[in-house]
Amino acid sequence: MRFQVLIRFATINLLLLLLVMVLPAQGTAGPSFQCEPTPEDEMGPFYRPDAAVRNSVGTGYLLLGVVKSAHDCSQIATARIELWMTGPEGHYGEKWRATIFSAENGSYHFQSHAATDYGRRRPHIHIRVTADGFNPLVTQHYPAKDAGEGLFNLVLTPSSQP
Repeated sequence: MRFQVLIRFATINLLLLLLVMVLPAQGTAGPSFQCEPTPEDEMGPFYRPDAAVRNSVGTGYLLLGVVKSAHDCSQIATARIELWMTGPEGHYGEKWRATIFSAENGSYHFQSHAATDYGRRRPHIHIRVTADGFNPLVTQHYPAKDAGEGLFNLVLTPSSQP
């Protein structure tokens, strides 16, 4: 009887050891990133390519951040950042679209009026980012109420693992 208990105990310990060895390997089967990628968000129906290259469509709100690689958190220079939003009256239009490029150190800034509600949606700024060697990112920035500026880093995933 005692021998059977010892065998059962050894079997359970062996199974637990195998699980501990196997589970971490399963958890890392996907890409491993040093920086958390920026979550995707909906494109919305009002995206159009080829917005004017300009870093301002108004005044009162400053959006800034850094474009980075999820792989190693390195900055991404010359990433194309397209932004579109509603105007002060809550309607989308050409005046409220812009294209900017990240600087050599990955930083970017965009000046606009305070984002407005759109229907039942809270204020937001649409963003699409593209850079060589990275998957395109479509996301949205949701400014804090009554904030004059916001920090929003744009972390892209590599199009193929290095």
